[in-house]
Amino acid sequence: MPDPKAPAAGAAPSFDLSAEQQATLDSADEYARKELHPLAARMDAEEWWPAEAFAKLGRDGYLGATVPEEYGGAGADLFTGGLVLQAISRWNHALGLAWVAHDNLCVNNIYRNANEEQRRRYLPGLCSGKHVGALGLTEPGAGSDALGSMRTTARRQGDHYLLNGSKLYITNGPVADVLLVYAKTAPELGPRGISAFIVEKDFAGFKVAQKLTKMGFRGSQTAELSFTDCKVPAANLVGAENDGVAVVMTGLDLERAMISPLCLGIAERALELALEYAKTREQFGKKIAQFQMVQAKLADMYVAVETMRTFTYRVLSAANALEVGGGGRGRIHALTAASVMYASESMNRVLSDAVQIHGGSGYIWETEINRLYRSIKLLEIGAGTTEVRKLIISGELIGRLT
Repeated sequence: MPDPKAPAAGAAPSFDLSAEQQATLDSADEYARKELHPLAARMDAEEWWPAEAFAKLGRDGYLGATVPEEYGGAGADLFTGGLVLQAISRWNHALGLAWVAHDNLCVNNIYRNANEEQRRRYLPGLCSGKHVGALGLTEPGAGSDALGSMRTTARRQGDHYLLNGSKLYITNGPVADVLLVYAKTAPELGPRGISAFIVEKDFAGFKVAQKLTKMGFRGSQTAELSFTDCKVPAANLVGAENDGVAVVMTGLDLERAMISPLCLGIAERALELALEYAKTREQFGKKIAQFQMVQAKLADMYVAVETMRTFTYRVLSAANALEVGGGGRGRIHALTAASVMYASESMNRVLSDAVQIHGGSGYIWETEINRLYRSIKLLEIGAGTTEVRKLIISGELIGRLT
């Protein structure tokens, strides 16, 4: 007998969260407001990293979202992880960026692609927050063409590989204990000669070359990393040699799906701040919320946030079923690129209107809305620029037509 609570065959899917999902979002929101929001101003002003924050996140079950409990994770899915990220980003977007680099780019990639011994060795510490994770892909000469222009190499020598090269713009780089690093093991094969390695910060030959100072997301630590005959055990090769491209492409699609809730959380907070300001700020003897041009901006912001939310949730749901090695092509490749492109561009418009509503106070560095505004450009650049996202979308469309 069909479940009477189940939707009828052919019925349109719900675009709302289930009661359980809403409870997850609400709980994470309350946690982030209480525990993480008080850290945000100092993180931005001093580029300060609160080392205890990740330990607390792990202790309270907000790390390892997609990792089974047997490895120390929460045993949830990508969608649930997206809700956690959305909530964190509302209240501390710098920690939201650090969270996604750790939990999605590093931890989830290790869980999905590593062997059992590697999982049991690295995942418990990462899920507990004892260790911070990072991903090493981008290089000084390899940004949008991260695979084709990669220069970092890995040469087998006995029971080790020797890594040589550098990685740039690495989120969590200065504070990471465990990094998933890509290098060319067969340079003559181009992108098909890339392998993935788990690197520990104490491996000989690895160092943080420099910590980078950013315009926005200042509390999120970013670095250039260098590898000089960095000695990595052969046992730390993830998957087969020269099969790293499958890890990269699947990971990039999941990363794009997860950047969208980061954008959504920031835009939600900006709308909230703009609405509060408009209802309290007085000019010409009345609240500025009573002026129709301010009302129009608030309405535009609301529509942008709600459409971001719907698209973000749809793509997170679709990405839940992405098989290992299944990224980098097809409908999900176009969807994740479209989701993050729309979310980042919509967030840009929302933040611009929010600063305009705040007027002079929005231009002051120390204000929260200014802190949020300085974050927007990165999300139109990271994980593939807006231009690259358009190429992905059009490529999939044209490919299906020919």
